[in-house]
Amino acid sequence: MSRIASTRKQLQLITTTAIALTTLTGCLGPQGFAPGERLERVGDEIVVAGQLFHTGAPVVLWMDKGGYDAYRVECKFDPEVMHPKRQKDPKPNRYSSVRGHLPEDVKADVQSNGWSLEELQDHIDLFVIHYDVCGTSRQCFKVLHDLRGLSVQFMLDLDGTIYQTLDLKERAWHAGSANDRSVGIEIANIGAYKNMDTLNKWYSKDEDGRPYVTLPKWMKKDGIKTPDYVARPARDEPVKGNIQGTDLIQYDLTDAQYESLIKLTATLNAALPKIELDYPRNDDGTLRTVAFDEAEMADYSGVLGHYHVTKRKTDPGPAFDWDRVINGARKLSR
Repeated sequence: MSRIASTRKQLQLITTTAIALTTLTGCLGPQGFAPGERLERVGDEIVVAGQLFHTGAPVVLWMDKGGYDAYRVECKFDPEVMHPKRQKDPKPNRYSSVRGHLPEDVKADVQSNGWSLEELQDHIDLFVIHYDVCGTSRQCFKVLHDLRGLSVQFMLDLDGTIYQTLDLKERAWHAGSANDRSVGIEIANIGAYKNMDTLNKWYSKDEDGRPYVTLPKWMKKDGIKTPDYVARPARDEPVKGNIQGTDLIQYDLTDAQYESLIKLTATLNAALPKIELDYPRNDDGTLRTVAFDEAEMADYSGVLGHYHVTKRKTDPGPAFDWDRVINGARKLSR
C-alpha cells in the first residue's frame, strides 16, 4: 500500500470517528447525560423550591414509597374520605401555595409563575420546632392530615428518620401567624406535663433503670422505619422546667432525633440563609421561655419553639436541648 493510500485511510478513520463522537455528543443533555439516564438519589435529600439539598440524615420524601404526602386531598388512612373530619374549610387542601406576607408584586409573580429559590430565600426566616404529642410520625400524620386538616413540612420520627411532606415553598399550616415566614417540624415525643402520669404510660424502664418508649397497645402500627428500634431518651431522667410560667416535666428526645435535627437545621440555614442559627434569648443570653409579642416576633429570625409563637403552647418543652441543636448546626456550617 502506498504512503498516500495509507494516509487517506487514516483520514477516513479520523473523520468517521469524529462524526460518531459528534453524533453521540448531540444525544447528550447540557450536562452530558443521555436521555432516559436515571438521576440517582442517596436518601438524604430535602426539596426546596424544586431543588435538592443533601442533609447527611435519613430522609423520606412525600413522593417516596413509605412517605407522607400532604399534597393528597384524600385522607391517607381512610382514602375514601376526602375531607378531614375536623376541617372547617370545605377546600380539600391542607396547605397554601402563597404566603400572606409577600409584597404585592412578589405575590402576583408567585401566583403566576411559582417560586424561585431566590424568592423563597428572601421570605423564609423561621424554623419552628414542635413536639407532636402523638409519639410517632405515622400517628402524627394521621392526626394532622386525616383528622385536623393541617400540615407541617417535616416530621422527625423516634429513630431519626426525617419525613418531608411538602416542598418548602408551600405554606404549611402548623404555627398560626408564623406560617407565612416559616418552615416547621413535628418531633415524635409525647410532650411535657405537670406531673408524671402521662409519661409513665409512654415510658418504661429496663433492668438497668434506663427509660425507653413504650407505645400503647391501641397503636397497632408504629411506622418506625428502623426494625425493632428501641427509643431511649438522650437523658435518663425526665427534665423539669418552666414554660409560659408553668412548671412542666418531660423526657428528652432520642440521640438519633438530635443527630438528624442538627443536620437538618444546618441544611436549612444553607438553603434558606435568613434562618439564623440561634434561638430566642433573654438579655443575659439564657433561653427565653415565654412567647414573643407581635413586635418581637416581627424582629426575630432563626430557630424557635411553638411556644415562642403562641402563648397557649409549650412545645418543644423543657427537655429540648437548644444548645445541642444550635451548637451542633453551627459546627456543621463552618
